[in-house]
Order: sequence, then structure tokens, then C-alpha cells
Amino acid sequence: MNRSLLRALPLAVVTVIAASSVAAPPPKYDFKWWTVVNNGDDVPGTTRKFNSYNQPSVNANQLVVFRARSRGGQGGGQPEHGVYARNMAGGSAAVKILDRNRPVPAPNNRGSKFIEPPSFPRIDISSDTVATRGNHQPVWKVTNENGETIEQLGTTGIYTNPSGTLITGASKLGSVDEFSYFEVPEVPGTPFDVFPGAPAVTDRSTIVFKGNYTVGSGKTGVYYRDLTGNESPVVLIANNSETTIPGSATVFGSTSPPSAANGKAVFAGFDNEENPTKGGIYLAPLSGTKPPLTTLVSIGGQVPGESSSAKFNRLGEGVSFDGRFVAFWGAWGTETKTLYLQCPDEGNADRVGHCHANHNGYEVQVPVKQGIFVHDTKTGQTHTVAKAPVDFADFLFWNFSGRVPGTGEGDDDGELARWRSSAFAAVSGLVHGNLADVTFHAAFKARTGEVVDGSYPAPIDGIYLTKAPGQSEIYGLVETGMDGTLLDTEAVDDLGNPLPVTEMGIERDGFRGSSIVINASMGSEETGWAGIYLTELKKPKK
Repeated sequence: MNRSLLRALPLAVVTVIAASSVAAPPPKYDFKWWTVVNNGDDVPGTTRKFNSYNQPSVNANQLVVFRARSRGGQGGGQPEHGVYARNMAGGSAAVKILDRNRPVPAPNNRGSKFIEPPSFPRIDISSDTVATRGNHQPVWKVTNENGETIEQLGTTGIYTNPSGTLITGASKLGSVDEFSYFEVPEVPGTPFDVFPGAPAVTDRSTIVFKGNYTVGSGKTGVYYRDLTGNESPVVLIANNSETTIPGSATVFGSTSPPSAANGKAVFAGFDNEENPTKGGIYLAPLSGTKPPLTTLVSIGGQVPGESSSAKFNRLGEGVSFDGRFVAFWGAWGTETKTLYLQCPDEGNADRVGHCHANHNGYEVQVPVKQGIFVHDTKTGQTHTVAKAPVDFADFLFWNFSGRVPGTGEGDDDGELARWRSSAFAAVSGLVHGNLADVTFHAAFKARTGEVVDGSYPAPIDGIYLTKAPGQSEIYGLVETGMDGTLLDTEAVDDLGNPLPVTEMGIERDGFRGSSIVINASMGSEETGWAGIYLTELKKPKK
């Protein structure tokens, strides 16, 4: 295997002061991959080719939804930005859900069009309903009795298609009397400021999301809205104003974007996001006005397979949920390694400049003992998927994202730009068609590598798969340095030589039923190849 670093990840370049030793990379398993879209495909409705892709989502029927862009500039105008879908079971072509040419659904009395979908889209596990955020110019003008415009509102929202047609599921219009169903439920008349992260969707017509608002100071919470009624109100699940952490008298200090399936939502919440002493991962039914919270995993809870003194002191925000199983990242112990995060040179120009001016070489402490776990909500048992430093060196990946001060809402979640760490895992108990037994499969992203002279000179990043409980073998799906034609036969250079895989991604809704979807790049950004790819666990290549 080629262990040279072919291209620095745009998420971050790190320097590590520590010593580590991890096991050899897991054995590969020869899966058959199908191309959803790649750089050779036209963006639907245009003659431009796709160029870059965020992590895709998929439902149990192999409908893939993804955010993607084309190139722009050099006389070609602005690049195409949009959310697209392709039915891989039916073999149909990719279709457009929204892009910059599409008017924002009602309410919209200004004819405003979308500017950008600022996060990856998600899809209901059991239907074709998609949920995505969208940024745009104000959609609503408020006029006085003389018809003069006195206010313009609504620059972001959540958009979904439970009946096939795109509609507005949530919006910043909660202060407008006729749209009170968009208001923050615990503070009537107050609009949401932004909807951080990616909204989830379940049961065809219920969206579940994180929302931020301001009443004196910044507030945050997790909410749901049932769209079967045209004016159904938003319902609070938990917030940092009045919801106490189960088992304590402490109010939540932070909540994370939720996942949802089968009429239930799962989210992480803590007393202190940076240094939690209370909190955990919670489940809530999506019914009623005050759904009860069930604790699944807690800060201070026992780490499976470790000594009785090993307790979780960190839990990840990006939880994956299939209706029974919950995949999450967790850490324990006091040993850390120091990383100095180097700003990317590519991406949004304002954000890149702000990072280099204020946050380059940013120092963070990363736990040495960390892992990917799956909790079974039916049995109450938590299972280990993989751990560091035994199986891999790291499961955390860093990126600089958010709103640059003075530039309005950015390309991400509307919160101020900063370094953030994420772990990536997805779980499916439906590989064999039902959730009745204890068997699940988990896919996750991890890094392997030795620390030499304070840095990773040759890390290998990959997406891996395991089956549990009762099977410890970990299979490699894709890794940096592997032959890109194993993913995509078109991943070759001008001389026909295979391009090496340089980047890959998976998100929490990227493993549904027996299908796994990823995005991957081969070679360099300028001369390489990229796309979105699907593998079917029931049909491995022989």
C-alpha cells in the first residue's frame, strides 16, 4: 500500500506532539461500487459538469440525495450550486431538487431565488422525502398602509418535499403574524435566527432540526414539525433555556443537530459543549408538545470493554440513527495529543483569509483514547466498533467553518467561524431487511499512521466497515492511496494510468438498509477525478 500523503486534506493539516503506535490497517474487502454521479456527468438542466461533492445521504430504497457544484469563472459565470437526487434502484438519471435558478417556495412575495444549500441534505429512511437547508435573499417584504416596504425578512430556511413538491418546512418568518407556525414555540412571536447543521426527516412528513434564536442572549434547541397540517406549529424537544438534563437539575448548555427515524429523534446535549460534566445522547418520540427524553449514553457512563474506571468524558454530536441503533463517537481518559491546525488554502475566500489571519496554527488537545460505538435502544447495550490507539490512530477530523464576522451568513451554519472537530459514522440494522435482531453493521471514517517528530508524515485515511455483535473483523471500503479505478473506472489520468484516492467522506445518513454511499476524490483537484459512489452489501464482488 502506498503510504505517502498524496494530497493534504482540505479539512486540516495537523502537527501532532505525541507518540503513538497503532495496528496495521484492516484487511480490504473487494466491494463492487456503482457511480451515482461523477465529473463526467452534466449538472441536471445544464451543460456544465459536476466538479465537487459533499457527503451524500441514502434511503433504504437506494434513492441518493447529495449537494454538488460545477466549476465557474473564466467567462462561464457563477458555478452551479444545488441539491440533486438519483434513484440507483431504478437506474434513472440524476434530477434537480433545488439550485440557484429555483424560486424559494411560499411564503415568498419577493420572487427570491436560492443562493446556496449550506449543508449536506438528508432523506427519510423509508420514503423519498428530502430535507435540506437553503440560503437566499429575503423572501418576505412587510409593507405599511401606503404599500411602502418597511421590512424584509427570511434569508434561510428548511425545505422539504413530503408530497413531491418542494415546500418550506421552517423559516425565519416567525415574527410575521400570518406565519406564526414558524415561530420559536417557547417564545411566541420570536423568529429563529438560523438552523445550524443538517435537518433530519422521518415518517415522510416530519422534519427535525436544531434552531438558534435570540432573546436577550443567544438560545438554542432541538425541534420538530409535522407537515401533514399546512399550519402545524414547531414543537420543542429540548432547549438551553428550560430543559433540564435528565437525572440532574442542570439546564442543557448546548444541543446538537438531531437524527431521526421511525417517529423518533436522537440528539446529543451537554451542560458545557467545550468541557462537559453532564449530558449525553438522548432519544425522544416525535409526538405531543413535551416529548419525554430517554438517556441512551451519558457523560460519566461506562466505556464498553474497558476497566470499571473508564468513563466517557466526551461524546460526539454527529449521531447516526436507523430507528433502533445509534452510532456515535466517544472518548475517555486524560491522555491527550497536541495538534496544531493549519488553515486550508482552498474554499470560501473570506473564510480562508479570516482563518489565516486569526486561527492558523491553532492548538487543540485531542484525546488519545477514543472510539466509535453503537448503542442498541432495544436492549440498552452499547457495543464497541473500533478504538484508538488499538485499531486506529484517530477518528476526529478538523475543519474551519462558520460565518466570517461582517460577511453575513456563511456557507455553513450561521454560527461564527471556528475550528470544529467531527467524527463520521453511520449505522444500519437493516442490511437483512429488519430491525428485529441484535445484528448491525457500522461504517466509519478513521486515520492510521505513526507520529514521527511531532507530525503524521504519512497518514492513511479511510472508510471502514464492521459487523457486530460477535464479529471483530474490520473491512476497508476505501483508503487514501488505493487505486481509484476500484471505485470508478473513469478515474484515470490523461495517459490512462489509475489515479490514487486522495479524499473520501461519509455522513450519518450514508448507510441505510444494505446500501452505503460516499463521496471520493482521486488525484489532485485540478487534474483529478471525483464523484459519489454506492456499494450494496448484499452484492459484494466475487
